[in-house]
Amino acid sequence: MAEENQSGGKLFTFTIDAATAQVVKFETVDASGNSHEISDEEIANLAQQGSQKLEQALEEAFEAGIDCVLGGEDGQSETKESEKDAELRHLLLTPLIEHSPAKRLLQREALNRVLLETLIQRSTKPSQPTPTGGPAAGA
Repeated sequence: MAEENQSGGKLFTFTIDAATAQVVKFETVDASGNSHEISDEEIANLAQQGSQKLEQALEEAFEAGIDCVLGGEDGQSETKESEKDAELRHLLLTPLIEHSPAKRLLQREALNRVLLETLIQRSTKPSQPTPTGGPAAGA
């Protein structure tokens, strides 16, 4: 298990291939700065059951865009989407996304590149306060 740093959080390192933007290694860093491989059990605990994947977030953003164009509600529901509803949303949106420019954004290579560029940007620029109800500036 990873040691905690002075701020109380665990530290992780990702080794990313710059050419492909693929993660080639994922490790913890202990208090002395030494890297250690992460066990399958710890990875499973980190990737919490029911947590949202990036692809799901993009599908929801696509759905929100459709809803906005059609004049729907603000879509800020406090209730968690059931697994059955999530599956239905996926089945309905997949053909629409497949025939739109958004299709490229869901390809693994594009997602990897976007994630890498976002990590670089966030590591080199100070955090901006997040406006209420919206994403961070430049995010």
